[in-house]
Amino acid sequence: MSDERAIKSTANLTYYPMPLLTISDERLGREKTPALTLDCLTESLSVRELIRQRIYQEVQDYNQKIEEKSSRPLPRLLVEPTEQEAQLNAKPSKIGPAKQRRRQKVDWEKQFELACKAFNSNGFFVLIGDRQADELDEVFPVKVDTEITFVKLVSLVGG
Repeated sequence: MSDERAIKSTANLTYYPMPLLTISDERLGREKTPALTLDCLTESLSVRELIRQRIYQEVQDYNQKIEEKSSRPLPRLLVEPTEQEAQLNAKPSKIGPAKQRRRQKVDWEKQFELACKAFNSNGFFVLIGDRQADELDEVFPVKVDTEITFVKLVSLVGG
């Protein structure tokens, strides 16, 4: 029995590469941009768990940048921080006296809850390969180099 995914080592042991989820973001009318990659230890995953893993990782990266106190822009998140968090983390104004504000960390669990609500209210949708996921509890097979695209929908302004 031959498996194309199997990789033989010099000791005649067979191992399978860990599936890697390649996650990209896309906004309608704009190019797809890479967001992150996630190692996956299971053969299948629900859309809810995919979102949870994504949110957890990107919030960890976001909070790490805050701790580094870097002047570089903070990474974009799937779900934007609440208005209060955004104000606390905004760059200081170039007009008037400079105030040193301490940036606040973002809570990944709150972001995950907001992301699930956004998915359910069509704030974004998820493409797994070329197929659109319909429900949070939908389970999909994870294969080596599975491509995932989060397509963010933007609200129309005006009318």
